[in-house]
Amino acid sequence: MTVAVDDNEGGNATTDHLGERMSRVARRLQEEHGDVEATLQAIAAAAVGTVPNAEDCGITYVIGRKKVEPRAWTSDLPKGVDSLQERLEQGPCLDAVWEEEVVRVDDVASDERWPEFAREASDLGVGSMMCFQLFVVGDQLGALNLYARTPGAFDDDSQDIALIFASHAAVALAGAEHESNLRAGLSNRDVIGQAKGILMERHRITADQAFGVLTRVSQEMNRKLVDIARELTDTGAVPRADRRRD
Repeated sequence: MTVAVDDNEGGNATTDHLGERMSRVARRLQEEHGDVEATLQAIAAAAVGTVPNAEDCGITYVIGRKKVEPRAWTSDLPKGVDSLQERLEQGPCLDAVWEEEVVRVDDVASDERWPEFAREASDLGVGSMMCFQLFVVGDQLGALNLYARTPGAFDDDSQDIALIFASHAAVALAGAEHESNLRAGLSNRDVIGQAKGILMERHRITADQAFGVLTRVSQEMNRKLVDIARELTDTGAVPRADRRRD
């Protein structure tokens, strides 16, 4: 299958095999090295360059069925549509993440599934939309939303290509979040180790005893252990608990 796409790197329209194009996109996303926000922005930009007739892209997180949070966008249009869907509590992105996984709107102005949304989104300049579920984690869901300013911009080929792109994007995003979590875990471990070292040297206690001090203060203050450790390393004092020791 070959498709005509915009090659952002070369600036000219080229005809590539979809598999080759997806490989280039995957390599580009991997270059973000665990930076979740940069990966989200890269996905949005790459989607516009990959899916035929897509003029804008937004990546949206939907939390608890009500909060619609734009996380990446190629213009203000996706942000405006996200705000509209949160206010009205209806729209194709919400349906995509909670019900259908893929929603295509060929003519926003005349679509009868979400009357209020259709009218106001059309006024914002949206002609066509496609929305794809990216992930589901607990009560947090992610969607990839594609926009065109003219009705009927997306056909079946556009949808098929966007589906493949969304699957690659979901893998790239999961990898970035995993790497980010690993880095955060290592950083937290270092901070806790430093805090334990301070307590051990100051009070002549063992590593286990020092960890016990941090754990007890964390429980008593209902704060994360890493936050207690970070404050100790920053200030030299256990938060509100200088007197505590094993």
